[in-house]
Amino acid sequence: MFTFATNTPNMSLNDWITEQEKRGITTFSFQKIRNVFSERSEKTLKTDINRLVVSKRIQFVYKGFYVIIPTQYQLKGIVPPSYYINELMDYLGKPYYIGLLSAAALYGASHQRAMVTQIVTIGPRPRTSNKNTLLNWNYRMQIPNELLESRNAEMGRINYSSAELTAVDIVQFASNIGGYQRASTVLAELVDMVDVSKIEGVLPYTTTTTLQRLGYLLEFVLFEQEKADELYAIMKKQNGYFNAVLMSSEQPSLENAESNRWRINMNIDIEIDEL
Repeated sequence: MFTFATNTPNMSLNDWITEQEKRGITTFSFQKIRNVFSERSEKTLKTDINRLVVSKRIQFVYKGFYVIIPTQYQLKGIVPPSYYINELMDYLGKPYYIGLLSAAALYGASHQRAMVTQIVTIGPRPRTSNKNTLLNWNYRMQIPNELLESRNAEMGRINYSSAELTAVDIVQFASNIGGYQRASTVLAELVDMVDVSKIEGVLPYTTTTTLQRLGYLLEFVLFEQEKADELYAIMKKQNGYFNAVLMSSEQPSLENAESNRWRINMNIDIEIDEL
């Protein structure tokens, strides 16, 4: 990769950014700027950066990390995360995938499309909150690389969850997307693309409780009996016994809840939105 000499007394920060654009480089870190303009004070560089942010030449997208705003986005001054997410996650040194409602939208399940881009990565969570309101962060212990897909974006490629992992995540992280009613509506749009046999590969990355809830939703809310039977067989092969669980851990147990093979206490009402 082309880099400038560290001694750049006559070059403005904007000129340097223009040169980066010519070479197809669309992001940079503050540390990079400090290395390039080592003869200038940190205060001066921060002032220059803030001026370029205000003028919509660059966008602050994460602490110490910036994206150069291309011409097509300069009127709004906001670049969609798919434009820079790979570079940002490389900067953070973390694996990731686009997941939940954002991944579901990539499969055409856009009725409940998120207004932000939902990212799944590994912990620990940052101590300070990220000011980029276009990114919604979700955390796993481990990223299941074998369950990810990739596709071309405006700049490079992006990673996103398979249809099967997306379906599981929507239930596992239901509280992060607005609850089980919203999760069920998304599943109704996504379900035809889910190959239940592949959910076996998701087992090491989720919980039995999550799959019990998914199974119940498939059988009694979406009326996908064949898919529910297939998931039940997979789970019984892996774990012969299910503990009784609540559909929503945020609501009390329903005393008169009907018994079912998933051992789910259906303690909330779910009505799928019209698609």
